[in-house]
Amino acid sequence: MRTPIVRAAALGAATLMIAAGCGTDEEVTDDAAAPPAEAALTLVTGVYPLEWLAQEIGGDSVAVVQLTEPGAEPHDLELTGRQIAEVSEADIAFYVEGLQPAVDEAVDQEAAETALNVADIVELRPATGAHGHDEDDDHGHDHDHGHEDEDDEHAEEDGHDHDHGDYDPHFWLDVELMTETAEALAERMGEVNPDGADQYQEGAERVTAELATLGEAYESGLASCEHREVVVGHTAFTYLTEQYGLEQIGVSGVDPDTEPSPAQIAAITDIVNERDITTIFTEPLMPAATADTIAAETGAQVEVLDPLEGVTDQSPGDDYPSIMLGNLDALSTALACE
Repeated sequence: MRTPIVRAAALGAATLMIAAGCGTDEEVTDDAAAPPAEAALTLVTGVYPLEWLAQEIGGDSVAVVQLTEPGAEPHDLELTGRQIAEVSEADIAFYVEGLQPAVDEAVDQEAAETALNVADIVELRPATGAHGHDEDDDHGHDHDHGHEDEDDEHAEEDGHDHDHGDYDPHFWLDVELMTETAEALAERMGEVNPDGADQYQEGAERVTAELATLGEAYESGLASCEHREVVVGHTAFTYLTEQYGLEQIGVSGVDPDTEPSPAQIAAITDIVNERDITTIFTEPLMPAATADTIAAETGAQVEVLDPLEGVTDQSPGDDYPSIMLGNLDALSTALACE
């Protein structure tokens, strides 16, 4: 097993390459305030990874309005009248359908002509239930391999994914899908503001390079591990685990508000004991009580794995790239990667 010092060295090059192009948490807070009058276009969104993309690609010429308050759970967002007006008035309403019902409704009613829906850009994965698989599967594997009809049927039956519909919106944990989204966003920005098209294209190229560096770090860091199981509070990590050949084991389904039953907790506890799993992951915006219960029963440790739905004091970084690298470090430690 590599030591923390070795892991830090392995991630150091990626951190240095990414740092020059990254925004800061302070910038996120500032941009969430009133849009500057000199901005060439205004973009509204409701989740942090899309905000990060817009800021990195658009720079000072784009005013990014974030609908979700810092530290708030984005799935639970309810819009005020003022926020609905911001959706209506924005040049681009940038969102991923199924993530935030209030945003979906506001876009449908107020911004259908200006909407840029990530679900129309990338192929979203079917939503998974508790354990990261269909409820009828007793083996605890993440079986979300594109069998959409089967997974959709079970999603409806188990009732865990009602907020998200049939698809998992957490696409941003796959850097390749983020790259596709960045390119589409730059193109749309250029259509809205042709004078800035070259700038937006350059911004997208910088973001693409950062994402490629992250992808290389993940490929290297997770290539050789003693364990492949990732036990999480809710199955928000399918895009990450599928991309790198890991096995997601979720206590709840993709909806973080779904309370796990005692039977679900007992099933996960048995899996952790049977497979000698050493780490239970919780999230910054999610209570750790269930993870603590399982850890107490199994002797496992509780660590943070961030689904990047927002930036908080508990996040392992202060922006998208640094949080992704923090997640990689947490995974490589938990899975005993070389």
